[in-house]
Amino acid sequence: SAQAGIDLTLTEGKPPAINGVNGISQKGARAGNASHYYSLTRMPTTGTIAIDGEQFRVTGDSWMDHEFGTSFLEPEQRGWDWLSIQLSDGRELMLYQLRRADGSRDPRSSGTIVDRSGRASHLANDDFTLAPGRRQFKSKNGAVYPIEWIVGIPSQRLELTVTTPLDDQELSLERSTGIAYWEGMIDVAGKTAGGTVTGSGYLEMTGYHGSLG
Repeated sequence: SAQAGIDLTLTEGKPPAINGVNGISQKGARAGNASHYYSLTRMPTTGTIAIDGEQFRVTGDSWMDHEFGTSFLEPEQRGWDWLSIQLSDGRELMLYQLRRADGSRDPRSSGTIVDRSGRASHLANDDFTLAPGRRQFKSKNGAVYPIEWIVGIPSQRLELTVTTPLDDQELSLERSTGIAYWEGMIDVAGKTAGGTVTGSGYLEMTGYHGSLG
């Protein structure tokens, strides 16, 4: 059987980006449905990856999130779509939208954009658009995940298309919890003020199969 391992060293890089407003990331209408949430968005990383006894030296930029609180989905919420993106121009972007049962987006959806120097700015629900593109992946359990997304942030003059090089990145926990969700790597390309931009990142989609309640 295949053997694999990692031995990586991560340094902080940019200072922590505090997500939300005044350190609170609100996830629903109820006062207690919130979290403290910070991100280390571009951590210089070096080390080795071992595959079947062969070692490869690697370098790159990692992303770390830490979120803690009392947050739970409210009855009218069905799931969320969450993105973390490192852009080629030195900025980073985190966005999430909470989906309601009627198909609308919860107004507590939000995000953060971090500039080249590490300054973080909050993005409220009305500050961005996040819409599925044409590409979809249908898993064995029948869940249909959008694996192409179109992102717009007018204040940043930023328009991005998000795709993935690997359609099937579903994590199924059906035997233990009855749920499954899509979580994996993405590629990013688009336009910004003054030219084009590319990027890479991570996409998480929940609530497309099973109950998160």
